[in-house]
Amino acid sequence: MLNAMQVSTPASGILYLHGFNSGSASPKAALMRAACEHLSLPCVTPQLPHRPDRALAVAEACLDELGMAPMVVGSSMGGFLATLVAERHDLPAALINPAVAPARLVTAWIGEALVNPYSGERFQVEEAHRRELEVLTPERVTPWRYLLLLGTADETLDARDAWAFYRGAASILHPGGDHGFSALADYLPAILAHGGHSLSVGAVASLR
Repeated sequence: MLNAMQVSTPASGILYLHGFNSGSASPKAALMRAACEHLSLPCVTPQLPHRPDRALAVAEACLDELGMAPMVVGSSMGGFLATLVAERHDLPAALINPAVAPARLVTAWIGEALVNPYSGERFQVEEAHRRELEVLTPERVTPWRYLLLLGTADETLDARDAWAFYRGAASILHPGGDHGFSALADYLPAILAHGGHSLSVGAVASLR
């Protein structure tokens, strides 16, 4: 891990943002809720709309439920949204295989009809998705506020893109890690430590 952020006040709660076409009932969201419950720490894992601007609005609206100084955690497209929330509201964030250039990513999906496996929602990826993501994408970020978790065998995103964009952030590389980051439980202590909280090895074992 490099250049760990110094947290003076523990996070008052956790906002977890899932990836594109994922959901609040996903395994990573469930793990985050369970870890926070163990610490009696407020945690919100909203079901996000598929349109980026609406998803961001839902995410920001959740902050009021989490106290004065929450931390944001996001995976894939949720990592992109978590970046926007963190930058806008001056918050620490942990990002799991975050999407760095999401407009480019969804371009290949335009016209594709999808069904959300968690909510059952049916929708089509449209040019509007790409335009919204393009407008929302920041030119730069504040590296010190982030903990970056990257799988070196991500089959969807190139980990080198995130490594370059968030250069200077505290970073963890998981050798052979996939896009879904199935080893997330092992890294929950590091994520929560980034927010000023301590999760024991025994607690992690109970979450598996």
